[in-house]
Amino acid sequence: ILLVDDQPGKLLTYHAILEDLGENLVSTSAAREALEQLLKDDFAVILVDVSMPEQTGLELVEMIREHHRFKKTAVIFISAVQMNDVDFIKGYASGAVDYVSVPIIPEILRAKVAIFVDLFRKTRQLEQMNAELEERVDERTAKLRETEEALRETDRRKDVFMATLAHE
Repeated sequence: ILLVDDQPGKLLTYHAILEDLGENLVSTSAAREALEQLLKDDFAVILVDVSMPEQTGLELVEMIREHHRFKKTAVIFISAVQMNDVDFIKGYASGAVDYVSVPIIPEILRAKVAIFVDLFRKTRQLEQMNAELEERVDERTAKLRETEEALRETDRRKDVFMATLAHE
């Protein structure tokens, strides 16, 4: 879980709230640091502060979404400022899956993050199972082609044998 907020106190709060999930929590205080972390590791969920000094959370998420690896990574925006419908629309358009407003209710944040972590794991499992099934299909298709070729060769030999018998 990647935590992005320019205020160290908030990052500590997020850690305290989410540590019970037993997941790896990585904190960054700026968009650049977040991007560096994303290039190093895969994350199930990214919690992003909407209002940051150098780049806003919206700008960060738009940059994240430009990379093919992170098109589907769950992003939850955290906002201490009053959000209006236009803000929510911008956030969802940039790729957010949810918003959490301050003051944070720990149980709600934990539940939301846990859902997306679980979804991430299940998606990974499905992708792995799909890859294994595709491999099995490829193997069986290759065996089927070998069998078909062997049958064609047998038919060809039978035709040659029958033609030889007909000439005798």
